[in-house]
Amino acid sequence: MKKLYYRYGAMNCGKTTHLLQVAHNYEEQNMKVLIMKPIIDTKGGNRIVSRLGISKEVDHLISEDEKLYDYICSIKNLKKYKCIFIDESQFLTKQQVDDLMRVVIYKNIPVICYGIRLDFQGNGFPGSTRLLEIAHSIEELKTICKCGNKAMYNARFVNNKFTIEGSQVGIDGKDDITYKPLCPKCFYDELDKLN
Repeated sequence: MKKLYYRYGAMNCGKTTHLLQVAHNYEEQNMKVLIMKPIIDTKGGNRIVSRLGISKEVDHLISEDEKLYDYICSIKNLKKYKCIFIDESQFLTKQQVDDLMRVVIYKNIPVICYGIRLDFQGNGFPGSTRLLEIAHSIEELKTICKCGNKAMYNARFVNNKFTIEGSQVGIDGKDDITYKPLCPKCFYDELDKLN
């Protein structure tokens, strides 16, 4: 049986670069892949974009209320696809993650999801939480904090100032928002400065 994979990590750990590399490996062997991302991720428009500067057009932008199992089953010649890739999977709904599991089970196609586990306040995203609950395989992609320790948090900065205010979704590079990967100590040091 094929599997549902979840590969997660803090910002700047190379998730999108990894996705692009694995997809390239399939395509180099003349295997067809399907690449999707949630439409809420406006960075890059209809492309997934790595911080290294490489990008690739997605095959489909996932709307917030889309039934992914129905969409994937409607694809012509679905059997030709050897793998499905989802970037920014933290933005999926619980139901959409369950739909991806159904694709794995009933259509026998592996699905590899990439995303972050925690938002800028240290809370889980619905898609990430569900993937951590049901994925067959979970792999952490690691990166480092400014202090050299392992980063786990995605700190939000607005106009270069650390913040824990705002909506859960804020796209990097929009409205003067940037993110930095921080270890727990550096994250809590920033929190303490706010008080």
